[in-house]
Amino acid sequence: MSNDKFIALDLKNVLDQDIINSKKNINMVRIVNYQKRQTEEGKLFFVLEIQSGIEMVLSTKTGQYYATAKKANISSTFDEETCKALLGTDIPGGIRKMDSEPYEYTVRETGEIIMLTHRYVYQPEINIPSSASSNKGVFENDFATRVETFSRNGHLTEMSIQ
Repeated sequence: MSNDKFIALDLKNVLDQDIINSKKNINMVRIVNYQKRQTEEGKLFFVLEIQSGIEMVLSTKTGQYYATAKKANISSTFDEETCKALLGTDIPGGIRKMDSEPYEYTVRETGEIIMLTHRYVYQPEINIPSSASSNKGVFENDFATRVETFSRNGHLTEMSIQ
C-alpha cells in the first residue's frame, strides 16, 4: 500500500473515533411511550413520553442508592402510526426540573395525593461538541442559543435566547 492510502485510512479512523467520542458527550433521551390526549376543543393529539438515562440517587431514608430515570411528555403533531414507529428513538437533549404552579399529584402505587411545585421538561441539546464539525460546513445545533435577525433599518443584529 502506498503512504497515501495509509494516511487516508488513518484519517478515516481518527474521524470515526472523533464521531464516537463526540456522541459520548451528548445527552440523550429516548421515546418510551405515547399517549392520546384531547384538547379543550375536543381535538385529539398525541404526546410522546420521553425518558432520560439511568441515574443513581441516594435515599434519604435508607442511605442506599437506587436507580431511577426522569420522564417528561412532549406534545406532537404525529398520528398514532408515526408515534408507534418512533418508540425507541433517541433524541439529543435531557430532562430538567422546572418550577411550576402548585398542583395535586396522585401517587399511583399508594393512591396518596401530594402537592408538587415542579414539572420535568425536555431540554434540547444546544451545542454538539465535535472537532469534526468545526468550520467544515457541518450543521451545529445552536439555533436555540443564537438567533440572527435584521432590524427595521436593515442592519444585522444578534439576539441571544436564554
